[in-house]
Amino acid sequence: MERAHVSRPTTLVEAQRLFVDSLAAKAPGTQATYASGIRRFNEYLLSRKHPPEEMSTTALTETVLQEFQTWLVRSYGRDDRATISTYVAGARAFLRFLARRRLLAPDVSFEAIRDHARDAMGRGSYRAPRVDSRLALVVLYVKSSPLPDPVRSRRAYLEVLRDRALVLTLFSTGMRREEVARLDRVDVDDGWVSQAIIRGKGDRERAVFFSNEALDALSAYFKARDDEYLPAFIRHDRGRGRPRARGTNYRLSPLSIWKTVKKISRLAGVPATTHDFRHAKATVLLNQGAKLSEVQDILGHASPETTKKIYAHYEVEHLRNAFDRYSLSAEELAQRLRQRDR
Repeated sequence: MERAHVSRPTTLVEAQRLFVDSLAAKAPGTQATYASGIRRFNEYLLSRKHPPEEMSTTALTETVLQEFQTWLVRSYGRDDRATISTYVAGARAFLRFLARRRLLAPDVSFEAIRDHARDAMGRGSYRAPRVDSRLALVVLYVKSSPLPDPVRSRRAYLEVLRDRALVLTLFSTGMRREEVARLDRVDVDDGWVSQAIIRGKGDRERAVFFSNEALDALSAYFKARDDEYLPAFIRHDRGRGRPRARGTNYRLSPLSIWKTVKKISRLAGVPATTHDFRHAKATVLLNQGAKLSEVQDILGHASPETTKKIYAHYEVEHLRNAFDRYSLSAEELAQRLRQRDR
């Protein structure tokens, strides 16, 4: 058991600096997740009149993570488990760091901190994603959007081609928006190869697969751009400035991609986010008979437990079919037993 003993007094802010320094070997996404959790944890402490720059690490109690979690639930609502879990993950990692370096009070253990928080929120259930069945209408909308006259407005022309390629890429690959933002033209050979090796969450390599429709849209977009910029998806607004480092300063950010999809889905009349396309890809694959392990590899989940937790509760009809197909009656089981004993 990890018991924490005080080695030297330190404030939370000082300890947080040490914690951030210890994350140097972690993937950038993990560092960002933990940093956001620490910021929210500090906001919680301030709301309780405990300034982090004055508070000692030994003042933290075994219920601090549970109380932080409760504060988040009041702020975001219990149904927003994903947001709450993100912030709690950062605070929990920080508290584990304190325990391992014996910077908590002698009578405070990390195990107790963790268990209090777990009991408060429940081990419960991950709420299976519910994807609007009309999501395909967003794809149809962007495919049928008329192309502006490139002579009258080259910017508008390129943005329509870009957005079409972007939505079709999300729809066909199930990539995260951060992964799409990092995509380079060379990864897909300007639309001539149907798969690419990318670095996903946690800096892990995986293969992603593009439909012919997505490749055609990418190829048309790259051809219309008529440039040698490196990123697959770039800005075309007047405020983008001069190109630097092969146009990498023009690269669409993950937030810009999210906003673009929100805008298109609003115009299509179907509320959707970038992650909805990812959930839709997984759901379709599972309902068509793909194994959870295959979906895990396609989505780039590090653990099969992640895939199972999120997607095991897909279409009830699919589960019912499996139940009817593989269940046996008592008579059938007895008959098999008699045949075995012959």
